[in-house]
Amino acid sequence: MMNQLSAETIAIVKATAPALRSHGVEITTAMYARLFQDASIKDMFDQAAQESGEQPKRLAAAILGYAENIDKLQALTGAVERMVQRHVETGVKAEHYPKVAEALLPAIRDVLGAEVATDAVLEAWGKAYWFLADILIGKEAQAYEDAEAA
Repeated sequence: MMNQLSAETIAIVKATAPALRSHGVEITTAMYARLFQDASIKDMFDQAAQESGEQPKRLAAAILGYAENIDKLQALTGAVERMVQRHVETGVKAEHYPKVAEALLPAIRDVLGAEVATDAVLEAWGKAYWFLADILIGKEAQAYEDAEAA
């Protein structure tokens, strides 16, 4: 679990915001194509939202919001809480996060190309992804515990 992100990681992720604004839906669409090769994960998602493009748009907006606010995460509190609620409703568990990372990071490179999505950019996004994933995993674990206790 990462306690904080370095200034360099934050700067690199923030610098990707313009590319995410232009290509975010393309990235998330490519990510879902990779992720849904695992049928058990595909079954967790509303396929109508996938086919309409709504889910890739929502995720692209969330990723862009994260990139733009990575240095002021308190601005994302509401979005994180909604994400946790949705993840708990759909049964997302800690073991799903590595699969998403394995789909997202290559999708960033595939869409943006190696000249933009350099190794340093992918490394920064990997750190940023796991930083946020650790927050979500912790909050989701608490929500699952609270639900079991109720």
